[in-house]
Amino acid sequence: MTKIAFFDVDGTLVGDSSVPTPATVETVHRFQALGNLAFICTGRSKPEILPDIMAIGFDGIIGAGGGYIAYGDEILHHHTMPEKAVREIIEFFDAHKIGYYLESNSGLFGSKHYKDTIQATIGEYCQGDEAKIVERTDANEGLYDVIDSYAGREIDYADVNKISFINREVGYQTIADKFGQQFEMFHMTVPFFGKESGEIAVKGNDKQTAIELVLNKLKMTKADAISIGDANNDLAMFRACGYNIAMGNGTDELKAAANEITTDVDHDGIAESFKNNNYFK
Repeated sequence: MTKIAFFDVDGTLVGDSSVPTPATVETVHRFQALGNLAFICTGRSKPEILPDIMAIGFDGIIGAGGGYIAYGDEILHHHTMPEKAVREIIEFFDAHKIGYYLESNSGLFGSKHYKDTIQATIGEYCQGDEAKIVERTDANEGLYDVIDSYAGREIDYADVNKISFINREVGYQTIADKFGQQFEMFHMTVPFFGKESGEIAVKGNDKQTAIELVLNKLKMTKADAISIGDANNDLAMFRACGYNIAMGNGTDELKAAANEITTDVDHDGIAESFKNNNYFK
């Protein structure tokens, strides 16, 4: 029976290096070689899915937390934020010195001081440990390179999937109260962006609804679906799949909802789980 697996990216497919390990790549390829399907299922927008990840050769992508879905070359779903609201959010963030970047299929567009803000929150996250700060900064270079590559280009404010914000200035709940009625709010999806950080996305888009759309398109069922993740936004993914795997580095809440807890991302948790579950037979 054909299976379909949905892989979160950060903390699941890749660790701090942002590069999948050889064992992870081999696991996905062996799974596909048996006629199974493998999808990325991430909060990242399309331009954030870096070449080392895309090179694995996934059958499809769920990006922007469910706002963008592609199967092969076919776009199944693309839901963007209203332009007027995007401009209002930017105005609020600029006024309160909150760093952010706009995520769209046409690029990633950072606020003026987004990089300085991220570096400040990395310092806090690493508790001043210089070696860890350097390691985390090096791992972030791919993101910086992508955002900087779009600097100076005209922004299509009607093409924004999601806004990620890096925040030390305003309480997260204040931001959620202001924008949460119109949008989905996700708290601290990237821990080193700060305790008051988060994401703002289109309401009704999440990993659950996206996976259900894919399963319906492919005439597959929940029982055919496997998910593997590490963060609380992966709880939606768990609700859509029949068998759910939490990484060893996952949150306590996600682990409590999982069918299985594997080893952490730095110890090839995906490879370990798929081997133990005989997904290669």
